[in-house]
Amino acid sequence: MLDERDKVIIDMLTKDARTPFTEIAKVLGISETAVRKRVKALEEAGVIKQYTVVIDPSRLGYNLVSLTGVDTLPEKIFEVAEKLKEFEFVRNLYLTSGDHMIMTEIWAKNGEDLSDIISNKIGKIPGVTKVCPAIILERLK
Repeated sequence: MLDERDKVIIDMLTKDARTPFTEIAKVLGISETAVRKRVKALEEAGVIKQYTVVIDPSRLGYNLVSLTGVDTLPEKIFEVAEKLKEFEFVRNLYLTSGDHMIMTEIWAKNGEDLSDIISNKIGKIPGVTKVCPAIILERLK
């Protein structure tokens, strides 16, 4: 079970994974060693799975980001998902129970690049029945 201190640690690290343990300790009113032990316990329990960075795709030349739903023949869903994992332009990949069987986050250079990705790469994977891109206009959170 997580207590309030664990929740504060998770919140602070979620906002900035590079937050110094000394800063977290000051906020919580405990020692840096205590914070270090709590973080280690959260990691060992699988609550904290990894530390990561948030990239601005446009700074790398990807001026278009799309959340793209992919529908497949039911028996092909796992094969399609495995194929999608191989593409560098697929930045995140999820199996879902919503409107689409698979959701991807795609980084493209521009509309022409996205069109090529959808038509000539994703759309040609055996078992894909529908590809539905939604271009992200602005990230709010």
